Amino acid sequence: MLLIDTHTHLYVEEFNEDRDAVVHRAIASGITKMFLPAIDAATYSAMMDMEKKYPGNCISMMGLHPCSVNESVNNALQIVEEWLNKRPFAAVGEIGLDFYWDKTFMRQQYQAFDLQMQWALEKKLPIVIHTRNAMQETINRVKPFAQKGLTGIFHCFSGSYESAKQIIDMDFMLGIGGVLTYKNAGLPAALEKIPVEHMVLETDAPYLTPVPFRGKRNESSYLQYVATYLATIKSLTLEDLAAITTANAEKIFHV
Repeated sequence: MLLIDTHTHLYVEEFNEDRDAVVHRAIASGITKMFLPAIDAATYSAMMDMEKKYPGNCISMMGLHPCSVNESVNNALQIVEEWLNKRPFAAVGEIGLDFYWDKTFMRQQYQAFDLQMQWALEKKLPIVIHTRNAMQETINRVKPFAQKGLTGIFHCFSGSYESAKQIIDMDFMLGIGGVLTYKNAGLPAALEKIPVEHMVLETDAPYLTPVPFRGKRNESSYLQYVATYLATIKSLTLEDLAAITTANAEKIFHV
């Protein structure tokens, strides 16, 4: 049984002490591909170093995270563009809108999001979207690009059925992670009428650790707990759930 972790930050400092062991545990658990979303220029080298060390297992994206958008956004975007022109990446991500902590740079977030979606369209790459306290704004921003053929994943989906329906109607995938296992999240109900053919699995490690490890550092090997939970609520065998979500991920990332 093979699983794909479509979103994991294994290159961040939380894994500095045991990164190799974390990767080996994931591979031993059947998670042979781990997609690494970019954050900003301070992390690009560490991300791509992981890709070099684990070719075929760790696969980089390129993009500017909305929480890294500030008054220097133009310089940050220039670095993203240079990298996208320098070598192949699996996706443009993670990109999007985050109005949870601070709305100071809302205009710049919209600017960065639009520009990176345009680059993805031009390069025929999928996008991986981060959205927090901005679900409908994000969907509205994506729609005109989706109409031109842009595809991708709404990472860490935790919204309503209505939002999920809008997303899958754009032919985007829902990234399902540890939040699914949280008692009061309400996500199982939102996904009740959404076919698994519109979902991919993710950990967002080291964040959003699934039950039974909630409160501890997340890692890619824990994807099996998300998969098991989703299989149960969708009345599928774990093997069928794995086959469907893995095929979905392979289709999105062209692997």
